[in-house]
Amino acid sequence: MISFLVSSMASADLQNDLRCSICLNLYTDPVMLRCGHNFCRGCIDQVLNTQEESGVYSCPVCREEFPQRPSLQRNITLGNVAERLRSTQPHQEEITGICCTYCIHSPVPAVKSCLLCEASLCDIHLKVHSKSPEHVLTDPSTSLEKRKCSVHKELLKYYCTKDSICICVSCGMVGEHWGHRVEMLDDASEKKKKKLRNVLQKLITKREKIEERVQSVEEHWRKAQEKASGEAERVTVLFTDIRGQLDDLEKRVLSEISRQEEKLSLSLSEVIQKLEIKKNELSRKMRHIEELCNMADPLTVLQDPDTGDLCDPEEGGGDGDTGGHDDVDVDVITGMLHAGISEIMSYLQTISPAKPKAIRPKPPSVRSQPSDPLYSSLSGIEYRGDGVIVRTGSIVGKEGIYGEGPADILLDVNTAGNNLLISNNRKTATWTDVKQNRPETSERFQCYQVMGIRKFLSGRHYWDVKISRSGLWRVGMCYPSIDRRGDQLCIGYNKKSWCLCRVGVNNNVLSVIHASKEIPFPHQISSDRFRICLDYEGGRLSFYELCDPIRHLHTFITTFTEPLHAALYVYNGSVKISGGGAAVRKHHHGENLP
Repeated sequence: MISFLVSSMASADLQNDLRCSICLNLYTDPVMLRCGHNFCRGCIDQVLNTQEESGVYSCPVCREEFPQRPSLQRNITLGNVAERLRSTQPHQEEITGICCTYCIHSPVPAVKSCLLCEASLCDIHLKVHSKSPEHVLTDPSTSLEKRKCSVHKELLKYYCTKDSICICVSCGMVGEHWGHRVEMLDDASEKKKKKLRNVLQKLITKREKIEERVQSVEEHWRKAQEKASGEAERVTVLFTDIRGQLDDLEKRVLSEISRQEEKLSLSLSEVIQKLEIKKNELSRKMRHIEELCNMADPLTVLQDPDTGDLCDPEEGGGDGDTGGHDDVDVDVITGMLHAGISEIMSYLQTISPAKPKAIRPKPPSVRSQPSDPLYSSLSGIEYRGDGVIVRTGSIVGKEGIYGEGPADILLDVNTAGNNLLISNNRKTATWTDVKQNRPETSERFQCYQVMGIRKFLSGRHYWDVKISRSGLWRVGMCYPSIDRRGDQLCIGYNKKSWCLCRVGVNNNVLSVIHASKEIPFPHQISSDRFRICLDYEGGRLSFYELCDPIRHLHTFITTFTEPLHAALYVYNGSVKISGGGAAVRKHHHGENLP
């Protein structure tokens, strides 16, 4: 008997060792991983296919990870042992349901269960089972005792509505449920099903409402995520742009400091060289005097021819050569910094959600009549077919000039041609025939031209210029991508700039130029001051003559695609930026204009 038990236990342990840890069945075509664990080939292939999406392969048992999909080595010995065990128990792996109570040597699926006998029967035992009415047969079940009364051991056939419990015949006749209202199990079951269906319908309705709320919340969540992602991207782009502008400003300011330092170094180096020559001359004279003082022969001392020239009273000790030299112009550097920071702040104000942008009038089409109050009072409107609307030759009415500011313009020396003198305050450009020997860079114009430092990305702005009565000049605006050399570098003679200019050296006739197309004005200049007005979003660039009354000369209307910079061209004369700032609607007499 003991040997039988030991043998059974050993057989059970052997079966456990021969089962795949994934499907829990005897091995089929077993394979082994590098870690030593075995699996059915089909089972481990499914696991590895699932892990292939993440790119991390691991053993399902010990979790050891492999850098790449592990190779599968067939375990022939284990497969043979599992196959022999499967052949000795042919039905063991197939039976998963309820087995026949009477088939004790090998498990056989049951087809019916007897409530009276409390046993499950296979086809063979069902044929020999009693067919008497008290033997009630049902589908195979493992809870047969629940179908009998725990007191009388009889089948439960009725339902007591008072106590809400299933009872047998004896419970209703002589038991504690005597005299209670009872129903057949089928009738009571149908009533309860009807109530359950009502409850189910209510639950379905509630669930549908909850699903709708879940969908609504998920949609809100999705939109919030999209909005947050969009805001994060917008802020990232904004800070990238700000960092780029700050880097550009830093480069410009440092370049200006270097330029001033180089210019000052050259100047002071010349002064030091001259002073060194004077110092050496003084040292020579001092040595000569010391030699005379040490001589004992009075005749030699008195006859020395250089004695009268040894001390030059005009030199004054050489102190006069150290003063009056230029120094680092801190005001210019500070002005560049302030202008650059102001430009960045203006840019931030235009995009800040806390300060909504004013509604800008859209540029009128080339076929429609402009409805803006400023332009509705202008005469001589001319339309062009190239997408640019030109308005010329009208007097500004009482609506006047409008804009937003300030538009503090400083000229960028790094872009100035070598025949232009730029004033210390960066407001005046003057032509000179003496080359300034500035370094040749990709930013510098190869003509008598210069750009402003500040770039305009949005808003409405204006700036004024005062021109000399002689010489040629052009004033306007341009994109930073304008050519700095070649045939199309001058403002007005390309598609990246717009300008107002004097037509000839010896006359006072004006014209406007864009893309090499020149439009002259019939009247002559009556003033030496002009105003340039920019409405970036509206796509308007206007030129005015600041006479009395103010004369509107010309307006381009287009779509600006790049930042705009002020631009000047000067030959045999000068142009001074005399003002700039915020402008509101003025009276036509112009007494309030800056």
